[in-house]
Amino acid sequence: MFKDRQDAGRRLAAALLKYRGQDVVVVGLPRGGIPVALEIARALAAPMTMIFVRKIGVPARPEVAMGAVVDGANSYVVRNSDIIRLTGVSESVFQSAMDAELKEIARRKSLFKGILPSIDIAGKIVILVDDGIATGATMKAAAIAIEQCGVERIVIAVPAAPSEVVADLENDAEEIVYLESASPFGAVGSFYLNFPQLSDGDVIDCFQQLTASAS
Repeated sequence: MFKDRQDAGRRLAAALLKYRGQDVVVVGLPRGGIPVALEIARALAAPMTMIFVRKIGVPARPEVAMGAVVDGANSYVVRNSDIIRLTGVSESVFQSAMDAELKEIARRKSLFKGILPSIDIAGKIVILVDDGIATGATMKAAAIAIEQCGVERIVIAVPAAPSEVVADLENDAEEIVYLESASPFGAVGSFYLNFPQLSDGDVIDCFQQLTASAS
């Protein structure tokens, strides 16, 4: 059990110390992965950025991922075929939900462009960070998009994840680091004592903190 995302990030950073001093970039998945990534970036003395990825939720149950989409130079869409089949979601409904997430990504790109450092991740070790994995769709989309950038190595690092999802992600990263799991897994928030919804302002604050500590 983690006290909060900061605690999870510090404990996860301890498991990643072998990467300190290497050519590493920490890439957080917004919003929840950014405070976790901040603690890792601090511990490794590494730069941090984020990837614009969004879960595509089932319309009636938006917390359930039927896929995920990454937008950018290397865009990618992941479909969770089992969820789509079980919920009876049509292709037009999926596309409509995906378009809505792409609009949200566009909004965030415009909002965050002033705080994100310009980092070329080609040839780097990329540590992809979130506050936890449930279905794995969002992380898979992020990892596949990052891999297309010509990076040296992808490390997926999360505080909690289901073991079966970790197994499914093994082809998308050279290493997967996670600290806790459970069967049945349940919700990511069940591994935290304090797991608030984060705002855009919280994300901006994390990047400002990293900039301040580096100066």
